[in-house]
Amino acid sequence: MKLIFSFLTAFFLFFQSDLDALRNSYEKANSSTANTQSFIDIAEKQTGSDAVTNGYKAAAKIMEAKIVTKNRKALVKSGATSLESIIKSNPNNAELRVIRMSVQENIPKIVGYRGSLKDDKAFLLNNYSKQNAALKTYIKKFAAQSKTMTDAEKAMLK
Repeated sequence: MKLIFSFLTAFFLFFQSDLDALRNSYEKANSSTANTQSFIDIAEKQTGSDAVTNGYKAAAKIMEAKIVTKNRKALVKSGATSLESIIKSNPNNAELRVIRMSVQENIPKIVGYRGSLKDDKAFLLNNYSKQNAALKTYIKKFAAQSKTMTDAEKAMLK
């Protein structure tokens, strides 16, 4: 049974789009060190140069600081600078806003990278209806576990 499950999982992952693989891995990345490392590995292997892929790569760099012992500050700074640059170039991309909001929610407060939480939340709430079905589902999943969104705001995402 385990062999069949493993085969089906491998088959599914093989035919899964790169963006779906990044999204799925990113959703699980904070749950364990192994999942964080898996997300970093998947992000590093991505060959796409679109804004969203680069946003996930920047998030991977920030998350890498969580599991390494050296150069943590440099990783966070580099990843945050990259993510901010990507969002500045693509200010209307909701998925990039989800990435930044999730990074800022989960990074220790002492790091000081939390300045866009309110802006990103407002952007997501105001532009949710304009997104495609897959992205709406992704935003709802994020909102369900978000520490920043209130229950009333989560209910607005239908």
